[in-house]
Amino acid sequence: MRKMLNYFTLFEQLLWAGSVTVIVAAFLLFGKNEYLTLAASLIGVTFLILNAKGNPLGQFLTIVFSVLYGIISYSFAYYGEMITYLGMTAPMALFALISWLRHPFEGRRSQVEVNSLKNTEIVFMLFLTAGVTALFYFILGYFNTANLIPGTVSVTTSFIAVYLTFRRSPYFALAYAANDLVLILLWALASREDKGYIPVLVCFTVFFINDLYGFVNWMKMKKNQTEKTVNMDLG
Repeated sequence: MRKMLNYFTLFEQLLWAGSVTVIVAAFLLFGKNEYLTLAASLIGVTFLILNAKGNPLGQFLTIVFSVLYGIISYSFAYYGEMITYLGMTAPMALFALISWLRHPFEGRRSQVEVNSLKNTEIVFMLFLTAGVTALFYFILGYFNTANLIPGTVSVTTSFIAVYLTFRRSPYFALAYAANDLVLILLWALASREDKGYIPVLVCFTVFFINDLYGFVNWMKMKKNQTEKTVNMDLG
């Protein structure tokens, strides 16, 4: 326990505890015994704080969350979310887990080595994203997905996020934050019809705050890793 407390900063401990408190409160007020939603949300805030630290364990929990969230999305006919998380986010989280384990910083498995993308790869990613978006638009339309346009935008932001996560870019957290905003809209629409989905709405609002912190911390990690590498080269 002491080792775990030393691993996380005081701010990170408070962020995680505050996130858990808000999620549990929303579940108690509106959850309607939807324990699957509660479990997914708690796993979600846990993998986010681990991802913010660049810890590969966060990617393993991302896989677990994706399966649970896919089931939740199916219950409201958000087939885009279901297909995205089960067919894209979960497999890409597995690839990211392997990538993060293969690229530890200074041999430490608790922190991945931060990577920078070249302009050519960014262009490639954007073309790939456009193709995936167009494909999913027609797939989701075929399945009569609820709120088709926001659902398609969610696919776009999700794909960029998982690609950047796999490539160990700090900007994956910003892409996930953008995806959180889309999901906040989607579940706000769902909550208008069924208040039982309010905990999911609260979940992604909390995720948005955590993802912003994740980006800030990854930029700090990148700076620290660069300085250490430079000092080693000079030494």
